[in-house]
Amino acid sequence: MPSEAFDCVISGGRLIDPETGRDEVADVGVRDGGIVRIGRIPEADGMRRIDATGRVVCPGFIDLHAHGHCVAADWMQAFDGVTTTLELEVGVLPVGAWYDWQENAGRVLNYGASASWIFARKQVMAGIVPDPGRHPMEMMGEGADNRGGRSSEVAEARVVEDICSVIEAGLREGGIGIGIAHGYAPGAGIKEMTRVCDLAARHAAPTFTHIAHMANADPLSSEDSYVRIIGLAAATGAHMHICHLNSTSLHDIARCRVLIQHAQARGLPVTVEAYPYGTGSTVISASFFAATDFPERTGSGYDGIELIHNRQHLRDRADLLSARDADPAALVAWHFLDIESEPAF
Repeated sequence: MPSEAFDCVISGGRLIDPETGRDEVADVGVRDGGIVRIGRIPEADGMRRIDATGRVVCPGFIDLHAHGHCVAADWMQAFDGVTTTLELEVGVLPVGAWYDWQENAGRVLNYGASASWIFARKQVMAGIVPDPGRHPMEMMGEGADNRGGRSSEVAEARVVEDICSVIEAGLREGGIGIGIAHGYAPGAGIKEMTRVCDLAARHAAPTFTHIAHMANADPLSSEDSYVRIIGLAAATGAHMHICHLNSTSLHDIARCRVLIQHAQARGLPVTVEAYPYGTGSTVISASFFAATDFPERTGSGYDGIELIHNRQHLRDRADLLSARDADPAALVAWHFLDIESEPAF
């Protein structure tokens, strides 16, 4: 094939394609935005050549757990090889209006979102109507006063029906499954969860779940929460995808991993995601921070909670509550595991 047939050639890279199992060092000829040849492509005069020696050439990465969703975040992720960024754990509402907003914002990457259970709960129980133009994590911090019991209370059957109706509308508008940020409304009962998972199974839509409780001691431990998710998969047939296994397992990740593997070996539709560092990020109004026994149950002191906007590490529970009351939507980094000095889990 003559050199002029290529717009460019990516040469000498390690080609990896999980779908086909390809893993080899080769050249890639590109024309009109598509791959037209893979193999050895000799040098030719005038050929635009990109040297990928020592690098990986692969399809763009899909980030299942992205909370950025703006042009600036797109550029940052593009430098990491991400070409599709999805808001699935928290999700959005209203889904159709959110897609319209993203299109008008001129997004650089492919994008998508789930239909948000927690925003449906806030809308029905607290009268907080989601704004598609606001950042999902900013809206997560709204209503820290727990109005309507949206975080701590069990919903009545008729309320659950209304919540499911709002979620179902989001699925019909293009929601990629249901985002279940259960840890931000831990008061929701198992009856509500079974109805939400029934809805997911009926639409063949996966769920993306932040477990209800994060602790290394019973009652209401991380292990308890994982067993509950496994049970929901078995009882409803819903595909239960567990968000950030490492940070929600805390120091019990080895045991939690075994439980999930047993469930998968029995054919249950349970999948997981994890990241390779010992820090998570959320809003300061997340209910588990305010628990009176937070240090004992998580193995983490308050000094492990860092305010993003000023890099301040909190001192104690009073400091936490003061910062939360000042700005419930303030982002924090939670350094739950020192990966350099603590043993591997």
